[in-house]
Amino acid sequence: MTAEGFWSLDPMNLAAILGMALVTLATRWAGYVAVARLNPTGRFKAALESVPPAVLTSLVAPMTLATGPAESIAAAITVLAAWRLPTLAAVILGVGSVVLLRAVMPMA
Repeated sequence: MTAEGFWSLDPMNLAAILGMALVTLATRWAGYVAVARLNPTGRFKAALESVPPAVLTSLVAPMTLATGPAESIAAAITVLAAWRLPTLAAVILGVGSVVLLRAVMPMA
């Protein structure tokens, strides 16, 4: 493949990329506008506040279960720390514990 062929872009592909970018921006802006105009209270506010921890859990839980014992122990340490410490402190403790555990535990 030549350098020109590598950097060339078919107009249909460019249109698809731009279309996907516009749809992505539209959904993000629509969410921002909808929440900015609402004054969430009660159960709706509680539901919105529970989204970030739920997303984080959905990302971390599969990794914890699919990797070795060092990651599982570090995840447990992080969960316990999150009950008492601020979020940043719990994350730092979790990262530090997985680094330390990986260094001292033998690989399976």
